[in-house]
Amino acid sequence: MVSAARPLRVGIVGYGGAGRGIHARLVREAGHAVTAVVVRSPERRAAATEDWPGVHLHDDLDALVADRDAYDVVVVASPTSLHAQHATALARAGVPVVVDKPLALDTASARGVVEAAEAAGTPLTVFQNRRWDPEQLTLRHVLERGDLGVVHTFERRWERWRPVPQQRWKENDPVGGGLLLDLGPHLVDSATQLFGPVTSVWAELRSLTTPTEDDVFLVLHHAPDAAGDAVVSRLWAGSVVGAPGPRTRVLGSAGAYVVTTFENDASPFEVFDDAAPAGSEGWLTHGRERAAVERAPGGHADFYRAVAAWLLDGGPVPVDPRDAVRTAEVLDAARRSAADGRRIDV
Repeated sequence: MVSAARPLRVGIVGYGGAGRGIHARLVREAGHAVTAVVVRSPERRAAATEDWPGVHLHDDLDALVADRDAYDVVVVASPTSLHAQHATALARAGVPVVVDKPLALDTASARGVVEAAEAAGTPLTVFQNRRWDPEQLTLRHVLERGDLGVVHTFERRWERWRPVPQQRWKENDPVGGGLLLDLGPHLVDSATQLFGPVTSVWAELRSLTTPTEDDVFLVLHHAPDAAGDAVVSRLWAGSVVGAPGPRTRVLGSAGAYVVTTFENDASPFEVFDDAAPAGSEGWLTHGRERAAVERAPGGHADFYRAVAAWLLDGGPVPVDPRDAVRTAEVLDAARRSAADGRRIDV
């Protein structure tokens, strides 16, 4: 990844679990700096000042926009239900924007944000950081090498054992919360980046322990490639899963690629990784036979290195925001499918 000519100055809207715990951490890892934050909580204001001495603190978005000389780009890390409102206001003000996923609550709102940015000529991208996951990068290399032959099935699970829900807006907000909007954008984006556009969706959504859905199952049918071969993606997200995994399983005519566990989440499949060599990421498998796969280089901080190269050096946009609109279309179709009990064309 090519470094930018100078450190990127980043403003962040919201300094909670996403703003501080993810974005600020990755900004620092990438060699850049947070220089302005919209935050009202006294505890979070203190945290921002401790993390970034001299940071400009603001009570609202208007004050941040007025402080335009303090940053190069603003990250929208507010609750999901506010993403479209905040991103649109920044875009219309001419402020380059990174929006945490999802871009908006639905397709119409997501498309509205993109159109507002295009009308104003404002740079806009979306934080689909899971494109830089080691498993995603490694899987892409496996596919490019042709190790699996003709792929017919992609499976990915984002499952956790949380029988007692956390008390956050993500679990309790009936508008912006729930796993479909929280983890669905990652799962759908990963599938479409690897296997192309989606033509139809079948979904089951349940609420087992929270007011919003905490049990999600999606079946995506991808468009056929030039040879007429089409992949089916099966995607899971769940919070009440006592036996999570395997994390990723890709099936093809020449074998399979399997990642058993994910980011140290507890799983009975951990035992399969006891013999994994250092620097490996998953296994190529053929029945009982398996061989470790070398991990591809890269990580989430590369997203912010790409943002700096995009804004400061004229590099490519890290994530095309139109991809986020297409993901929203898939998630909207999933809601209709679950409600109607039928497969929905996209």
